[in-house]
This record gives sequence, structure tokens and C-alpha cells, in this order.
Amino acid sequence: MKTMIKGAGLALLLSGTAVLANDSVLSEIAKPEQWAIQTGDYANTRYSTLDKINKDNVKDLRVAWTFSTGVLRGHEGSPLVIGDVMYLHTPFPNNVFALDLNDGGKILWRYQPQQDPNVIAVMCCDTVNRGLAYADGLILMHQADTTLVALDAKTGEVKWSVKTGDPALGETNTATVLPVKDKVIVGVSGGEYGVRGRVTAYSLKDGKELWKAYSTGPDAEMLVDPEKTTALGKPIGKDSSLKSWEGDQWKIGGGTTWGWYSYDPELNLIYYGTGNPSTWNPSQRPGDNKWSMTIMARDADTGMAKWFYQMTPHDEWDFDGVNEMILTNQKVDGKDRKLLTHFDRNGLGYTLDRETGELLVAQKYDPAVNWTTGVDMDPKSETYGRPAVVAEFSTDQNGEDENTTGVCPAALGSKDQQPAAFSPKTNLFYVPTNHVCMDYEPFRVAYTAGQPYVGATLSMYPAPNSHGGMGNFIAWDNTKGEIKWSLPEQFSVWSGALATAGDVVFYGTLEGYLKAVDSETGKELYKFKTPSGIIGNVMTYEHGGKQYIGVLSGVGGWAGIGLAAGLTNPNEGLGAVGGYASLSQYTELGGQLTVFELPG
Repeated sequence: MKTMIKGAGLALLLSGTAVLANDSVLSEIAKPEQWAIQTGDYANTRYSTLDKINKDNVKDLRVAWTFSTGVLRGHEGSPLVIGDVMYLHTPFPNNVFALDLNDGGKILWRYQPQQDPNVIAVMCCDTVNRGLAYADGLILMHQADTTLVALDAKTGEVKWSVKTGDPALGETNTATVLPVKDKVIVGVSGGEYGVRGRVTAYSLKDGKELWKAYSTGPDAEMLVDPEKTTALGKPIGKDSSLKSWEGDQWKIGGGTTWGWYSYDPELNLIYYGTGNPSTWNPSQRPGDNKWSMTIMARDADTGMAKWFYQMTPHDEWDFDGVNEMILTNQKVDGKDRKLLTHFDRNGLGYTLDRETGELLVAQKYDPAVNWTTGVDMDPKSETYGRPAVVAEFSTDQNGEDENTTGVCPAALGSKDQQPAAFSPKTNLFYVPTNHVCMDYEPFRVAYTAGQPYVGATLSMYPAPNSHGGMGNFIAWDNTKGEIKWSLPEQFSVWSGALATAGDVVFYGTLEGYLKAVDSETGKELYKFKTPSGIIGNVMTYEHGGKQYIGVLSGVGGWAGIGLAAGLTNPNEGLGAVGGYASLSQYTELGGQLTVFELPG
């Protein structure tokens, strides 16, 4: 297979299409010594062409320097490096630091927003934030209270800010944003509060709203063309979402957009996934609940949808579809294809043609998955593209107030938002995974604006007879749908992976270890325990001719919510507290950036 991803290949690919994308973002991404976007590149590959740290010398890594964020709770995302400056964020209250790499990490400026602490109470699964974005000399931060702010990268001065949602309705934010061309693409959190999901494009120049596309509802508000927007190659038809909900349930239908975004400058399409339908009680919302749980491809200029693929129609388990979409150009059956690979919470790894939305692969990347026997891959079948649900694990068929036991994976999925990486040298994807199952008891719940709208009680526990502990770090072949190797971990792997041209893949563990493994074999080459559990994403940069590896530690997120929020009831944290009760024996709270180097 031939693949054009980040580095020289991507720079050549994008140079002819730079007019289609934000020039400042493209030019900064093309510099391998920088980390200019949270996902490594627009394609979401999290691959670096830097190779001074490689599989032969990575064993000699040592700590170069550290920085305390001064904030507890979960630290997701990673720093950015633009030129000689590192930009670092924190969870709530979403402080931002600019650090001078020429002067020992001296703080050049701070941004410390004043947010209403009441927003914490309506944040589902910890006060995390997945990081900053850069474009046109601006540092972009989407705060917990849904304030989108643009800061001058040199001074930290607020150039403009805009409110994108209303926490009083349960609308919050945990995600990064995606700058594309003259726009910044923004999502929303709050599916557990009946928030109606949407993606909004704002002007990079002044924060003016340019377009808004909802996940559910009327065609005009979803920015779909009933005849031109397709699903599995066929037009979605008029009122496709409305017909799949009972009455006006779509207005509080979830489908929020708190995950990752990717972009293909050649096709001028942005890609993202929508979350669970509201409520978690499936009996209260008959139908397929379109277009929750859906991969969406939209025109970056207008927001108009080109194609959809709904992975889990009428979701019964809270399998949000918001995980990252990784874009690669690879050969499939001898033909060059523009691919999109997605590791869903539902435990299935999907490979699609990102130009047309054609479904090519849908296989379990977690052997413990039991809620489905698999996806119908026959294009002639009436159930083409749908997963076959196992009745024993159907919370809908078992009904309200009935405890469905032994469902695998649990609601936090075989992988949550922690992003995978791709190496064009191996043509493999490196995936942080969970092996956790659950008992799920739905109950009837009434909607009240700004109040929890969950409607289910969960308990979680390690998958029985799993091929690891509560997690594995796996290498995945996306064209065959096969695990190539798998490394068991005691707890879920909740950090984002990094692949490099040095034939090394990095990831972090909930106990706090940064680990480096051989990209071909998975052999462990190095590990170092940082002060707190790692749920951040590993990144790399070069400065002064030396390559560095950086990672945020600070346990929290959904898996670590018990520690982060001081919860002890096993059913709290939407069931995660009990599942990860023993984590407190291995790590403690604390926000810190740790940067690694080779000696000399």
C-alpha cells in the first residue's frame, strides 16, 4: 500500500490546494519541528516525520524539563508548538500559558478566564479540555462555558470572543476546535442534558457566525439536500431525521459533537461524528433516531452535508460516535482509495471511502464485543450497513426497569475520545482501547432544561476472559480489519497515541507511565512514570536541533472521574467510579507537562 500522510508527502499533496485551506494552518503543519494542531495534521494521523528519537536510542530518553499547570482534574489534549513558543492549556478554568522555549519555558503571557464555576455541575465526565488551536496569528480556545475566544499569539490579548451555547441548558464544551480556511469549526457537549447537537462555523476574523448544521431535525436546519446528501450511496430523502423520531423528540435528541474533526483540503470536506441520542432509555425514543451516532462529511464553505453513515441506529448503550476520523490514501484491492478510518465506541473499526461514504470494512477491534454479531456488508440487503443486535444484550428489547447484564463494551466504549495514530511506514493504526463491560438498567425520565436527562443506571467492570486487563494498546490493519499485535494494560489506555518516523509509537497509561514501543512488533522499548495518570495525548517537536517528546499527566476524564471529582458511589460518574475503583491505589491528582529528550 502507498500512503501520503504528514511530512513531505502531505506537503506536496497540499501545496497545490493551499488556496482551499487556511494558509497559516497549512504552512505551520508542514513544518515537522512544530506541533501546530492537536491532531498532528488535518488528516488526524498523529504522525511525525521526526526521527532523531528512534527505536534504537529511545531507551535512553530522560526528562528534559517539566511544568506544573497549577490545576487538578483531568488533563486531556496536548501543547502546541509554533516557532519558539509552546502554548499550553488546562482543564477548567481553562487557563492558557505561552512558554518561551528559548528561555527555559519562561512564561511569556497567561490567559486566565473568569468562568462561572456552576458550569462544572453540568459537565458530564470531568472538566477536561482537549486543547488549543492556532490560525492567522491567533490562539483559539473553546472554554467550558462555551465561550470561544481568539487570543493574540504574541501577547495573549483577547482579539474577539463569542458565546456558542448556554450552560443553563446543559450546553458545555470539552473539545478543541478546527480552523479551516477563514473559519473555525466548533461543536457542543451535553447529550446527557438533552442538548440538540450541532456544528457551527465562525469567522476567524471576528467570530461572526457563518453557518450552523444540526445533527437532528428538519432538513434545512441540518444543512442537508434530500436528493444529494447520501447514506451508503443512496439519497437520504426528505425529512430523514424527522421520520426517525417520535413527535418533537428530535429537539432534545442529543447527537452532540464533542469529539475530533478532520479535513481534506482536496475534497474541501470536514469529517466528524455525532454522539448518543437522548435519553439513554431507548424505550422513550422509538426509531433509528437519525442522525445521532453518525459519521458526517460536510462542505467546509457552506456546511452542506455530502454523505452520512449511521453506525449504531437507535443506540441502546450510549455508544457515542464522536471518536476521530483518520484520513489516509491507501490501496484497497489494488486500487488507490481515499479512506476514512474510525474506531467507534461501539467496538467496531470502520473503513470508508471518504469521498463517497462507501462502507469498506466494519470489524470488531475488541474481541470482547458481544452486543452485536457484526455488520451486514451486503449492499443488496435491506439491512446493509446495520449491526445485528444480540437480543440478550439489547436494553431496548429487555425493556424499562430491567437490568441488562454483561454488555460489552461498557458505555465508555472499546475506545473513548483518546485518539489513535497512523504510520505510513507500517500502514498500521495504533489504538488505545478499553476492555470494560457493564450492566445497564434504563428507566423513564422527564426532560427539564438544564437538568440531567440520562434515564439509565450503569455499573462497569473489567471484561471477563479478556485478552488483557482493562485495556490494550493495539496495532490495527484498516484494510483487512485485523489486529496485528496487542499489548495488555492493567487499566484502560486513555491517552492519545503518537507514531513517528523513528519507528516508535508512544502512549500513556492511567497509572502515569509514558511508554514507547516498536511500531512493527509492539515490543516495549522505554517507560517512565510521570506524577499522575496520563489521559493527555503524546506530542513531539524539535527545538535547537533536538527532538523532544511531551505529554500532559493529570488523571481524570470519564475513567478517572472518581479520583478527579472525589466520588465513591460505584454507580456515580455514569457507572465508571466502581469500574476504576482500584485506580486510586496507583496514582493521584496533579497537572503537569513532562518533556523528554535524549542525552547530549
